[in-house]
Amino acid sequence: MELIVGNQKWNRGAALFIRQSVFVTERGIAREDEFDAKDTDETIYVVAYEDASHPAATARYEKMDAETVRPGRVATLPAYRHQGLAAKVLNALEEFARKQGLTRSLIHGELDAVGFYEKMGYQVASAPFEEDGAPVVTLTKQL
Repeated sequence: MELIVGNQKWNRGAALFIRQSVFVTERGIAREDEFDAKDTDETIYVVAYEDASHPAATARYEKMDAETVRPGRVATLPAYRHQGLAAKVLNALEEFARKQGLTRSLIHGELDAVGFYEKMGYQVASAPFEEDGAPVVTLTKQL
């Protein structure tokens, strides 16, 4: 497995492919909701690759303010689930954020993923609310 953190066009393409497969095709989220104004040529994506031809998992890096990163759109293709890839992608994103001087991470996690985020050191910081048609909570972590 190789992890790439960057905004290269091919890395962005891989991230968007994974998100299309997981969120739009598998989960039924509208394309208009999944792909938003935050997906630009400057956006940083973390992508785990099985090899050069097979992207497997991704997350989007969003700097919210001078201290906070918001990992978003964390997704793993079905064939690669339960192999620890989401944790590796999230760890790489957090390390990149630390190198940028950020000290806090905030994520909107779906309710069925709260246990995963808690294992990653996040704490629930809100009551459930709806985002893109799914119930989520805000979780935070000091980096």
